[in-house]
Amino acid sequence: MDFWLVLGFFAQGLFFMRFLFQWIASERRKESYIPNIFWFFSLSGGLLLLTYAIHRKDPVFILGQSVGSFIYLRNIILIYGKKHKPA
Repeated sequence: MDFWLVLGFFAQGLFFMRFLFQWIASERRKESYIPNIFWFFSLSGGLLLLTYAIHRKDPVFILGQSVGSFIYLRNIILIYGKKHKPA
């Protein structure tokens, strides 16, 4: 198998894991819930998919993953900024 194809499938797998973890967490709580790991899977999968999209030279995919990755990173910053603020 080609390296880029493996990377693309791996990235898509990471991106899928965010939905799986969110679903499991919501089922356990019996309400809609987004655990912090959702954002880490989103960012890691999104950045790898962005890398794949750049390699493929797909402007639609590049734009979508660029904007998405910024949002995922911002959510991680907000989560950790909130945890480190003095009371």
